[in-house]
Amino acid sequence: MTMSFEHKPVLLEESIEALAIEPNGLYVDGTFGRGGHSQHIMQQLGESGRLIAFDKDPQAIATAAEKFADEPRFSIHHGSFAELESYLNSQNLCGQVNGILLDLGVSSPQLDDPQRGFSFQQSGPLDMRMNDQQGLSAAQWLSKAKEEEIANVIYEYGEERYSRRIAKAIVIARETEVLSDTRQLAEIIKQAHPRWEKKKHPATRSFQGIRIFINNELGDLDDCLEQSYRCLAKDGHLAVISFHSLEDRKVKRFFKRMADGEQLPPDLPIRDVEVNRKMKLVGKRAKASKNELAENPRARSAVLRVASKL
Repeated sequence: MTMSFEHKPVLLEESIEALAIEPNGLYVDGTFGRGGHSQHIMQQLGESGRLIAFDKDPQAIATAAEKFADEPRFSIHHGSFAELESYLNSQNLCGQVNGILLDLGVSSPQLDDPQRGFSFQQSGPLDMRMNDQQGLSAAQWLSKAKEEEIANVIYEYGEERYSRRIAKAIVIARETEVLSDTRQLAEIIKQAHPRWEKKKHPATRSFQGIRIFINNELGDLDDCLEQSYRCLAKDGHLAVISFHSLEDRKVKRFFKRMADGEQLPPDLPIRDVEVNRKMKLVGKRAKASKNELAENPRARSAVLRVASKL
């Protein structure tokens, strides 16, 4: 029996508005999830409009096949949004996209299903892969990785200041037991962590770091941001929802670099129009409203940034 887990799209109204949808335009949802954003994009498309979605998760692909089985304007590619440019090139659509939406991180169904291994709240297999048909699971990686590598991953991607103590505890534990369960790992981290943050489980940052590493989330984000510019049509919008500082920092710096244009000596006699700016920022960053937070506390860290191609 397949369990159903609810997913509430974050910053739904703000992100759909940010795309400035043209009824007959071409749009990309780089993170289909359970189709919340895609469904609202589809509602604004006309007969000639088209939406292409991407997702690594086989369960997301199955949901898309069910939700949009009879919808000729919709298609989905099973893969990372880092494959955006190559896929659109294969369809002769690169440079023609009117809007791209990226809703980063892990989805609620992935967190809530203990069998996926993303959460320490319930006991489940220590997996953490968005596509559980590819790559190493968290358990497989932790069973072989060197202590220094584990510490670096937890520090760099989880921003965990006690990463070395935690990595050492993991390596010691695996000498006497097979690391295979999420709660098992969470307890090891909990015992090794010397200072717990208020209202935050001591394993939160470590789990985030391992998950990001296992799924190459930041590497895929870098690739997709660069590709997005080339895939967009003139005046096309790129809207990105991020959930932690590592993601948001990358998006902010990318947008700034594209909006600032070429970095030239300040005393060089050149007109502003010759700086070769590639994108412009659209509005200020947006965060979830009080009403949305009341209904969906997981939206509290979400940040939406938008830019359009010049």
